[in-house]
Amino acid sequence: MYQRILVATDGSTLSKRAVASAIELAATCQAELVALKVVPRYPQAYFEGSIPLSAEEISRVEKQWTESAQVQLKAVEKAAIAKGVQIKAITVKSDVISEAIIAAAKKQKADLIVMASHGRKGIKRLLLGSETQQVLTHSQIPVLVLR
Repeated sequence: MYQRILVATDGSTLSKRAVASAIELAATCQAELVALKVVPRYPQAYFEGSIPLSAEEISRVEKQWTESAQVQLKAVEKAAIAKGVQIKAITVKSDVISEAIIAAAKKQKADLIVMASHGRKGIKRLLLGSETQQVLTHSQIPVLVLR
């Protein structure tokens, strides 16, 4: 059925459930799992909503985010290996998470993207946006959304 499944994670509780489901699906299909964590770049300008920091401080913050992402991905790797699933963990830096997920899925030749949806509605969805919705509407690869 599926040969390579990409699961996007942000480390949230809901995302962890999606990861567990993706691992189970990969085990059932004997598919390879690609675990993806998108790390944002630190906003550089005041108009992007950041507090002006020195280049060294920005570098330190981005390094901290990358290290945190790697810890999250190590946990996914450990869970996948325990279920006998072959896994590849990748971290991507991008300001647009949905585009990074789609690009990674294409690059990794995934035949399914698995991700969680927070199920935001109304004003929260308008203000916070929906990366899942963006992936659903722009991906040519099938997307499995878990709530």
